[in-house]
Amino acid sequence: MSNRNNKLTIRIAVVLEIFLLATIMLNIIFKQWNGLNFLILAIVCITFPFIITSIANKKNIILPYNFQLISLVFIVLTIYFGEFKKFYVRFWWWDLFIHSIFGSYAVLIALKLNQGIITNTKETTKKRFLIFKLVIAFNFSIALGTMWEVFEFVGDYLFKTNMVKGGIEDTATDLIVKIIAAFITSMVCYYHEAKSINSKS
Repeated sequence: MSNRNNKLTIRIAVVLEIFLLATIMLNIIFKQWNGLNFLILAIVCITFPFIITSIANKKNIILPYNFQLISLVFIVLTIYFGEFKKFYVRFWWWDLFIHSIFGSYAVLIALKLNQGIITNTKETTKKRFLIFKLVIAFNFSIALGTMWEVFEFVGDYLFKTNMVKGGIEDTATDLIVKIIAAFITSMVCYYHEAKSINSKS
């Protein structure tokens, strides 16, 4: 089974790319140079979900349903609205909101990736296996969140942006929010799955 490229998602990506390119052209025409680096970064990042899907298909890895669409929404919310439209500055809660969603969805991605890769054995109870999967998913979310912080740092260096505005305090806060969101999501998944296991036993 392979991950299909959703036609609607592809169309949305094309529209976003055209919109971003048009915005860049208008900014150049009117000599508004602030934020051009974020627009270029967004154009590059929009291709990532499709590259990841292609790699996943080659490795026979199943991604969550609507992975591409949710990734596009995340990119637009973080880079275009967050950085270019300065939502991070205008709304104090925007950064926390984005990173909490990131932490939660990363857990769901990990649980989906676990299917077909990690299998249960007769020696392991279903609840223990569930805990094992959730521990992996929780740590995956934290690792992915850390990689995002590295991405912000590298993006600042390469594109001369200012995504890591608050330095170590901003980075630490982002990671803490992701950890809390990932933990809550993991606990919700545990109680939901445990209830299902109990009802079948």
